[in-house]
Amino acid sequence: MTALGFLYPGHSAEDDYPRIEQLLGSDIRVDLVHTEIGEDAHRVAALRETGSAERLGAGVERLRLAGAETVVWACTSGGFVYGWQGAQDQVRTLARLAGMPASSTSFAFVHAARELGVRRVAVGATYPEDITALFAEFLRAGGLEVTSVRSSGVLTAAEAGTWGEEDVLTLARAADDAGAEAVLLPDTALHTVAYLGLLEKSLSKPVLTANQVTVWEGLRLADRRVNAPELGALFTREPIVQV
Repeated sequence: MTALGFLYPGHSAEDDYPRIEQLLGSDIRVDLVHTEIGEDAHRVAALRETGSAERLGAGVERLRLAGAETVVWACTSGGFVYGWQGAQDQVRTLARLAGMPASSTSFAFVHAARELGVRRVAVGATYPEDITALFAEFLRAGGLEVTSVRSSGVLTAAEAGTWGEEDVLTLARAADDAGAEAVLLPDTALHTVAYLGLLEKSLSKPVLTANQVTVWEGLRLADRRVNAPELGALFTREPIVQV
């Protein structure tokens, strides 16, 4: 049994995680601990507070007690708002507090793109333009080329959590660019797992979404590779290694 730990802020699209767990197989457990979100706002100051060491540290002990082997901070914007170096410091602090390998959704996007062998990506974000621009800047710092950016101006995670299939498809299609090798949807408050197959079929290219890459990152930290085609191209990479 591989036990993956995730710190998820508030309550928006957390039901993506048991759905992923079901698709991964019986020997992988997904443990989710909710952290305090503070002010629910896609603003830099609020997002920095959401991702503070104090808020993350409060959830770590519950993951340790659950037997988690890795931990991922499951909030994209609560990572990249610190910039590349700041997000690295955040992950190092989380690893120290947890006593286990750690990462965040922001880095998961960069690592997942590398796993797929793509460099040029399009971004479709629920966020306001200034927050989306910070994500694009983070991706560039990670060596990716951002070919197009689409912002939706959603101000809260609660609102993003109400989006359904057609909303997500519309965002992905609007973000897509002929020069992009993959489309990235960065908000962990957005339900996407049920739509991954439809998204990739509609765009004819890999689609990386926040909760999808977050769990993949936990598996990467645990040195696991799982073949789960329902979770998109990211989960059909070779070699498949079952530890």
